Amino acid sequence: MNQKAYQVNRRTMLKAAGISLALPWMESLAASQTKSPPRRFCSIYFPYGVSLPKQEGEYGQWNWFPKGTGTDFTFNKSLEVLEPFRDQVTILGGLSHPKVRRIGGRDSGDTFLTGEELSLATTGLKNSISLDQFMARTHKLGESTRFASLTLSSDGGTGMPTRANTLSYSRTGQPIPSFNRPAIVFERLFGLNGDSIEAQRKGLTRTGSHLDLLLDEAKSLQRKLGKADQDKLDQYLTSVREIEQDVERSARWLKVPRPKANAEGLSLDADNETPDKLIHTMLDLIALAFQTDSTRFVTYQLASMHGAISIANKFPSLLGFNKDAHGLAHGAGKGAGAENKGKWDRYQASCLGYLIKRLSEMEEGSGSVLDNTCIFYGSSNSKTHNNTNYPLILAGGKSMGYKHGQYLTFDKNIPLANLFVTVQKRMGVQADSFADSSGEMSEVLV
Repeated sequence: MNQKAYQVNRRTMLKAAGISLALPWMESLAASQTKSPPRRFCSIYFPYGVSLPKQEGEYGQWNWFPKGTGTDFTFNKSLEVLEPFRDQVTILGGLSHPKVRRIGGRDSGDTFLTGEELSLATTGLKNSISLDQFMARTHKLGESTRFASLTLSSDGGTGMPTRANTLSYSRTGQPIPSFNRPAIVFERLFGLNGDSIEAQRKGLTRTGSHLDLLLDEAKSLQRKLGKADQDKLDQYLTSVREIEQDVERSARWLKVPRPKANAEGLSLDADNETPDKLIHTMLDLIALAFQTDSTRFVTYQLASMHGAISIANKFPSLLGFNKDAHGLAHGAGKGAGAENKGKWDRYQASCLGYLIKRLSEMEEGSGSVLDNTCIFYGSSNSKTHNNTNYPLILAGGKSMGYKHGQYLTFDKNIPLANLFVTVQKRMGVQADSFADSSGEMSEVLV
């Protein structure tokens, strides 16, 4: 069979299946389909800020932010592990969410991708939609893949208000539960051997029936409620409908074979007692999810603001550092404490470097998966619990128009949401605003 005939038959099969099948981007099919590689977005978050001693002081080499500006900058020790990827990263200084400055720094993690000033309304704690969900669901960029998005963390679940274990929030500002077990993430992405289509179909049918019952009961209840309770119920129903949409999506994809992935070399049994294995396996799974085009939107919270309650708070201690994450953060300003925190910052930066390397090694079109992936890395604190001057890195996405190899500093009045507007437009979202944005951020573009 010649290549052209194969391509026509392939398209016919996909049409007959009644779905839009998103396979890993293949150069051999690109000529007839006139497709470019898919664009992707990944956000990675860490709490408690970074080491920020005075640049000119004895421990200045552990200041997270580089020396110099523009393309003429030098990494300090905290970020020197990123030197091999210098032409793939842009360091950002001075940015924050202006509305979030009015709340405590300990409460800012929930707002990293929303930019919303958290407030206690009659319906509960008010947040807004996160950037990843705005692109994936509101603007439906996640419809072409098996999963609209993938939400990961080291702690798992949703956590609690202002101490969430997730970066992702729905259209009503509700936290989206995160996965924290590599084996479960792998199963979700690639399935289990012997997991029959019929068994999956029955499970989806049961879930759909339960959702129908919930919606019927809610409609009956709604007439009996006051205004405040009706608002709460509306939020709940919106969440139910989103689950319903996910069930429908899963049903449409049932007959589409999941991509094959080799679990060899993956530490799928890693847990909170083996943090290095856990983090790197999660990063491997992110890379595989992008490579197989299982999703184009991923968030990963390395740790939450939970402090001592957070599973991930003990990760530094387990890895040989002299304190837990929260304890290290409180010494970040000066002396040996700045060095200790800086070493933890360096470890976290090395994890970012690991993902950059993995994606850069995955060939795609004339470049790599990294070239078609925007990575947004950082914290909602600068030092300890200060929620200004976020330490931020933009990486990858060269084919999307990003310019790297630079350290950019911004006036404190420039909202971080300006970057979000730029990111969403590079992803293909035709929207001129997000949260409290005042424009775009052309400085990060070619």
